[in-house]
Amino acid sequence: MNYGVILNVLGGLLRFLAAIMLVPLFVALYYGDSLYPFLAAIIITGLTGILLSYYYKATDEWKTREGFAIVAFGWLAAAIFGSIPFMVDGFSPINAIFESMSGFTTTGATVLLDIEAHSRSILFWRSMIQWIGGMGIIMLFIAILPKLGVAGRQLFRAEAPGPTEDKIKPRIRETAKILWLVYVFISMLEVVALLLAKMSLYDAVTHTFTTMACGGFSPYSQSVAAFNSPLIEGIITLFMFISGANFALHYRTLYTDRQSLLKDDEFKFYSLVTVIATLLLTFSLWSDMGETVFTAFRYAVFQVVSIITTTGFATADFNLWADSAKIVLLAVMFIGGCAGSTSGGIKVVRFLLLLKYAQRALFKSIHPRAVKPIKLNNKTVPDDVMQAIVSFVVIYFMIFAISTGLLSLMGIDIISSITSSIATLGNIGPGFGLVGPMANFAAIPFVGKIVLIANMWIGRLEVFTVIVMLTPEFWKR
Repeated sequence: MNYGVILNVLGGLLRFLAAIMLVPLFVALYYGDSLYPFLAAIIITGLTGILLSYYYKATDEWKTREGFAIVAFGWLAAAIFGSIPFMVDGFSPINAIFESMSGFTTTGATVLLDIEAHSRSILFWRSMIQWIGGMGIIMLFIAILPKLGVAGRQLFRAEAPGPTEDKIKPRIRETAKILWLVYVFISMLEVVALLLAKMSLYDAVTHTFTTMACGGFSPYSQSVAAFNSPLIEGIITLFMFISGANFALHYRTLYTDRQSLLKDDEFKFYSLVTVIATLLLTFSLWSDMGETVFTAFRYAVFQVVSIITTTGFATADFNLWADSAKIVLLAVMFIGGCAGSTSGGIKVVRFLLLLKYAQRALFKSIHPRAVKPIKLNNKTVPDDVMQAIVSFVVIYFMIFAISTGLLSLMGIDIISSITSSIATLGNIGPGFGLVGPMANFAAIPFVGKIVLIANMWIGRLEVFTVIVMLTPEFWKR
């Protein structure tokens, strides 16, 4: 393990983060908010980055282990240093780190009791870090830092979501740049759409940040319900759905093949699950809650898309819905969006391949000598990929069970323990019970917040990037 390389790159990442903090500083200046939270953060983060880069020199000798360590500790460092504005603003250290980690990992779980009481610049930073974390802070770092060169491939592999690496260009830096450009382009479209729907520029930008990132932070305690506008809900629903699909496919749809999304097996399955869940929830709200068909569909389509994409916005307090409605939402919490999207969760492609794997097992029980490969988009999926998917799901549910058990031991009721665990591990945001959509995570005990912070970190980095560092072999020279 080359520790000098890791610390040098982390230094560059912190300098980059300090530069990003200039944006909320100008927002604070514009709105007349206190500049101290961001001035302090810029100075501390920037100086730390300069010192790390000065004392530790980079080399071209990179291995997979260094890539994993840089990505894992890079996200952790971003959350810690990104929490400085919150601390200066009056947050306790644990709450500040929780909010920052929730932002960068696009989880959307909050500890704020009165969101509107905070300054516009702090809430802007809270939304902006979700947008940065959506496509990936390391991915952005790769896109703008040419000196990483070939070494960027190790970072890309460690951060890119999904079971397979989806490159658009042979050079990783070009791939990262294109993905970010597509991300920015679609974000601009949403800002314009929300402005046409009569949102203010501030609200349009902050909600675009958190929609495109599948993050869910809102400057309002009532989330999107604060606007009470079917048009705004429709626009946000559309862009949440877009953000839950593979951005590499968005690029190909825009520039190479207009049918790329429609041809993709994962996107078709993602759309099918969304439609089925929406119809089931609509029926539940109509039959069990007495809503009109239109109102039931309005709430259902928004909430299903919000949960399956792990965005976490809310237009109603689904904590008060009937159990049949809650079961539908709980089911899609475990699924997540597509690989290569900004959403969290297990990912649709893994569920699709596991279903194909189960189907093959049933087929081979009848025809034991038959050869039946598992295919995705007419390509055979290698056995090592299937083994990795099975391992991922097993470890994922183990972490979920352990964190649920730990929270239960702290006196938290079982419903809140289960849903806060899956909501943070899947980077969803709200759950049920104590952590419902109109509530927050402030009541979670100190140790419980540490568990959930770890969940968010592990879930955003697709489990393996963090868990592999727990093995003794990882740290051997």
